[in-house]
Amino acid sequence: MPIDEIGDRALNIGVALHELSAHAGSPEELFLNWTSDPSADKKGSQAMTMTRLVRSELRKLTSTKMPFAFLGVVVVLAGLNAFAVIAGTDADGSKAFVATAADQQSLVAFAAIAIAREYGHHTVVPTFLASPRRYRAVLGQLTAVAGVGRVLSVIGAGLTVTAVALALPTTDHGFLVSAGDVVRVVAASGFAGVVGAILGAGIGAVVRNVGGAVTSTVLVLIIAPPLVVQLVNGSGSWMPGILANVVFGTATDVAAPAALAALVAWAIIPAMVGLIAVQRRDVVRR
Repeated sequence: MPIDEIGDRALNIGVALHELSAHAGSPEELFLNWTSDPSADKKGSQAMTMTRLVRSELRKLTSTKMPFAFLGVVVVLAGLNAFAVIAGTDADGSKAFVATAADQQSLVAFAAIAIAREYGHHTVVPTFLASPRRYRAVLGQLTAVAGVGRVLSVIGAGLTVTAVALALPTTDHGFLVSAGDVVRVVAASGFAGVVGAILGAGIGAVVRNVGGAVTSTVLVLIIAPPLVVQLVNGSGSWMPGILANVVFGTATDVAAPAALAALVAWAIIPAMVGLIAVQRRDVVRR
């Protein structure tokens, strides 16, 4: 109703209103005002909501067959490593052979597909309705995929170490990795799994369809690095695979702290781009 009409109607019933002005909020702000609990502690309420968001995302991930499919991928990779030990002539059971980054690369695709599926199938819409502040919903998604990525990566590393150790007695080589180095490989795999999952989630949030997410993952991990290395001198040491090997302890191209920081940047930058894209674009494409 126009402001002038409101003033006229009020005056007709004997109520004088002065200096009326229009106030309008966005639908998201109205929803937050209607559903907020003024008696609840704001900080505590947000913390509980984030917990529920993460639980919701974990439930969505674990209620599909996709995590189990990628668990099958890491099992196959471990089996391939064992076969390489048995059939190969240069597989000596050293840490360089055990610390493979193949499962972490597969987890980038896992996260990219997981997030892209949410936008492609519109299952993200109820999440944004429950949490109109989209950045919090995206943080919940990132936390969930990072947790699942870490678990799958640690399992993959453990299976690889076990498979190689079991296959080595069939050769003339021994298991040359100490217990401390095994712990480092597994811990580094967990870190790389988190980085890979967040990187993939950022790709999925930007692309928002499964085919494009898979293509973008291949481009970022396989096609782009060799091209960048050819075009930019000295960039090879900062590619994700080399940085992961530094964290594993099988390469010394850069210092370990620098490798950790660079891997974090590889994850954070795509995640931030994805967050900005989610904030600025419509959820559902027509």
